Amino acid sequence: MSLTIPPQSQDHQPGVEKKMKPLAVHIRPDYRGSGKLEGKKALITGGDSGIGRAAAVHFAREGADVAIICIEEEEDARETIRLIEAEGRKGLSLIGDVRSSAFCNDAVSRTVETLGGLDIVVNNAGVQYVSFDLTDITDEVWQHHMDVNINGYFYIARAALPHLKQGASIICTSSINAFSGNDALVAYSTTKAAEMGFTRALALQLADKGIRVNAVAPGPVWTPLQPASWGVVDPQAVADLGKDVPMKRCGEPSELGPAYVYLASQDSSFMTGQTLHVNGGKIING
Repeated sequence: MSLTIPPQSQDHQPGVEKKMKPLAVHIRPDYRGSGKLEGKKALITGGDSGIGRAAAVHFAREGADVAIICIEEEEDARETIRLIEAEGRKGLSLIGDVRSSAFCNDAVSRTVETLGGLDIVVNNAGVQYVSFDLTDITDEVWQHHMDVNINGYFYIARAALPHLKQGASIICTSSINAFSGNDALVAYSTTKAAEMGFTRALALQLADKGIRVNAVAPGPVWTPLQPASWGVVDPQAVADLGKDVPMKRCGEPSELGPAYVYLASQDSSFMTGQTLHVNGGKIING
């Protein structure tokens, strides 16, 4: 698989799918569902685009009904719901900000009410702002990372927990940067490392209840967040994404979706507190 990305940028996060050149692939046409998630109910934050959309469509093809959370009603969210429904499953779009605990409580309640339960939670919504100098990171930007990338994960998991039963799965989207760091993403890397601590500690707390908590740590993946973050600083940096990993390329969201299916299904029934590193071949310690 090869992926050639020209220099580009977008002017706001999380970015817009249709503005990407080339368009991202969210599920392979030859991916065959086998009922791994038949009858399950899933909630995915940041499910309108990128990795979140890939997880949503893969879940639907495997038999799950899926609710997605996105920051605002836009074309990306509508398209994700269309793709879920095209798989013959129920889709629900919830518009709001995961920085608000009240919204997260309401989103979980609406998911349970509309879909008839909750079995899978994917904490995926995130922001990343590029800065090559720590002194350039304002209080507001630092706090924004914390509020979305850490607090949002906590609020959603806390709200979901009373509805989750034995066999349920919580999946957190972390990042290669939680392990390797990134000198241009200090705030982002900090939050992603915190998410790993959250994942591991919560896994220990919930193990006796039969609820598993794991993470996916993607490397460079072709999502709208890339031109909306790196592209703002240097459009050429977007074209260079992935050239520093052994496979010398960016991944497609379609290459991440099956990892979420694995962690959501009983295929991973003996796995909790762990991380899947889907990063193009970079060896990770920790």
